[in-house]
Amino acid sequence: MKNYILKYITVFTLLFGTSITAQNFQGMAVYQTKSKMSMDLAGSGIPADRIKMIEERMKNMLEKTYVLTFDKSASIYKEEQKLDQTGGGPGGGMRFMMVGGGASGDYYKNTQTKTSTKENEFSGKNFLVKDNLVTYNWKMEQETKMIGQNMCFKATTIVEMPVRNTSFNFRRPEDRKEEEKEPEEPKMEAVIVTAWYTLDIPVSHGPGDYWGLPGLILEISYAETNILCTKIVMNPKEKSVISEPNKGKVVTQEEYDTILKEKMTEMRERMQNERQKSGNDGHFRMRG
Repeated sequence: MKNYILKYITVFTLLFGTSITAQNFQGMAVYQTKSKMSMDLAGSGIPADRIKMIEERMKNMLEKTYVLTFDKSASIYKEEQKLDQTGGGPGGGMRFMMVGGGASGDYYKNTQTKTSTKENEFSGKNFLVKDNLVTYNWKMEQETKMIGQNMCFKATTIVEMPVRNTSFNFRRPEDRKEEEKEPEEPKMEAVIVTAWYTLDIPVSHGPGDYWGLPGLILEISYAETNILCTKIVMNPKEKSVISEPNKGKVVTQEEYDTILKEKMTEMRERMQNERQKSGNDGHFRMRG
C-alpha cells in the first residue's frame, strides 16, 4: 500500500505540477460541518413554541457551511453567512453564546511560512489573532475511499482538546445553583482526529486548523464533529483575493483567550444580575 501511495503521489505531481505552480492557480472547496448534541428539556418549564425555537437555533449553530479558498501556499477559511430566521420570533430574547477559539471572519493560513491569522470580532472590537500553525503528527493509514470524484487516503493524529459537554439540561432558576458557580478550567482529553485527503489536488490545505498532508483534506472527523467537503472548483473564472487580514488589534491566541475569558465572566455576571432583577429564566449559557 505504501508503494502504491508513493506511486500515486509521483504520477499526480507530474500531471498536476505545472498547473499548481502557475502564478494564477487557485481553488475553492465548500465544507459542511455537523456536530451532535442532545438537549434535555424535561422539567424546564419552557413553552412549546420556545422549545421549537431553541432546537432551530441549535441546528443553525451545529450545522454550518464554510468556504476554503486556496492557492499553492495560502488559504482563507470563512463561514458562509446565512439569514437568522429565528431572532425575531417567539422567545427572541433568549441568548445563546458558543465559546470557542475559531475565527468569526477570515481565517488565513500560510503553509509556507507556517503561520496563521484569525480575524475575530468580539464585544464590538476587532482582533487579529496571529500564531504559528499547529504541527500535526499525521499517521498515514492504508484505507482509501471515494469522496465525490476524488480518491482519498486516510490519515490520523491525536489532538488534546477540551472535554466537550454534548448534552444540556435546561432547569428552573431554583435548580441552577451549581451553574452560578465560577466555571473551572476545562479538562483536556486526547482525541483521535481522522482526515481523508486527496492527491488529486496536491496542496497542503484543509478546513479549520487542519493542514500538513500531501493533498487537500476533504473530510475531518473527531469526537461528535464531522467536516465534509461537498464541492470543489479548480481555477474559477473569477479569482478571489487571498491575503492576510490586517485590520484589528494584533494579539496571540493566548492573549485572545485571556481577553475572551474576562469578557465572558463580565457578561455572565451581568446576565445573572438581569435575571435576578427581572425574574426572567429565558437566558441560558451554552458552551460548545
